[in-house]
Amino acid sequence: MTDVVTPGTRSKMMAGIRGKDTRPEIIIRKELFRQGFRYRLHEKKLAGKPDIVLPRYRAAVFVHGCFWHGHTCNLFRLPSTRTDFWKTKIDRNRHNDERAISILLKSEWRVAIVWECALKGRGKWELLTLTDAITKWIRSDVPELEIRGCQP
Repeated sequence: MTDVVTPGTRSKMMAGIRGKDTRPEIIIRKELFRQGFRYRLHEKKLAGKPDIVLPRYRAAVFVHGCFWHGHTCNLFRLPSTRTDFWKTKIDRNRHNDERAISILLKSEWRVAIVWECALKGRGKWELLTLTDAITKWIRSDVPELEIRGCQP
């Protein structure tokens, strides 16, 4: 199936998709800051360049978009055009995520993943509840945390 927009328009659309400083990421950062946490952003020295790094707690937080990281929730749907391209790309993203998390855990960093569906859509959490779960994890010694949207 051919694209419904011109290549130039498609290029502009794709260029507008952020890789960092996304809306879900900013929401989490603001709430953590409000709770008194200070952090670094996109630390290049760490595997996977976590979105939020709390060195004092040796904690790294990834805020994953459900589409780009292939989350099995109601926000993810594989495109009907160029399916092989998208499947390969998303599978590669998943593989890179697994590799980065493994490296961080072996380096004695703790890792949290907050999925986009926890912040929007049918299964979104109340912001206070979500923030509370993250802050409890940061202050704990639990190595991993995954927050996903409530399954309908």
